Amino acid sequence: MRYWLGASFVDTGEFTQLARIAEDCGFDTFTLSDHLFYADFATPYPYSRSGKPRWDASTHWPDAWVTIGAMAAVTTRLRFAPNVYIAPARDLLTVAKQVSTAAVLSGDRVTFGVGVGWCKEEFLATGQDFHTRGRRLDAMIPRLRQLWSGEALTLPGIPEFSIAPTPERPIPVYVGGDSEAALRRAARLGDGWIGNRIYAEEQLDEVLAALRKFLAEYGRPADALEIVAPLAVLPDRDTYRRWHDKGVSATMAAPWWLATPEEKATLSGLELKRVTMERFAEEIIR
Repeated sequence: MRYWLGASFVDTGEFTQLARIAEDCGFDTFTLSDHLFYADFATPYPYSRSGKPRWDASTHWPDAWVTIGAMAAVTTRLRFAPNVYIAPARDLLTVAKQVSTAAVLSGDRVTFGVGVGWCKEEFLATGQDFHTRGRRLDAMIPRLRQLWSGEALTLPGIPEFSIAPTPERPIPVYVGGDSEAALRRAARLGDGWIGNRIYAEEQLDEVLAALRKFLAEYGRPADALEIVAPLAVLPDRDTYRRWHDKGVSATMAAPWWLATPEEKATLSGLELKRVTMERFAEEIIR
């Protein structure tokens, strides 16, 4: 079992130091979320009962690729992945160039976590069509791989082109989301799948069964995907081992969410994160 650090809602100034701590503690991958702006969204947020986001205008959403570049510069082993990057809210070439550059500068330590997104307003702001985002992502993934490999690509009205720099190794593509469309996309096009919520055991069993069904439909083996699943359990070695036996490759944790009342009363910010991450590393990772 590998451990991904879920670093949503972290202040931008903490990221580089937090990456160093994560690497020292033995985390495999550092994740951060992708949002462009905050507004009074008319689009319902799909992961709360109220339909309202769990954050406000003061919450930091730094650019994923700029932040990954900064964290890569102060680490040597730690991998990085957006969880997840809303690629169809951007154009193909912008995404290809940003991700390829980050992969090169990090020494091939980037995983491309990608999803279709839920916020219509972000698509309107970038001039991308919200309603075709799934189809456009399906078309985008193979083209991204082609460009990242150094191959030339032809698009309507544009001469054949390629990009540089490109990484030495393929960039893994992990598809996020647990709708049928997302699971099919992962089974058809992905190197991995990332869960988009915290799963109870019976919920994840259903997702894993669906993924294996779709993999079989597309002629891929049952173990073709790396599975990254946040689990609705307190950190427990035996539980993680059982899920690993079920095919889960990695889970996600933000140990400061489980700080003790005493820690919350006496520590804050980066120090609280460091103490709780070190305990998680000692009790679970090691």
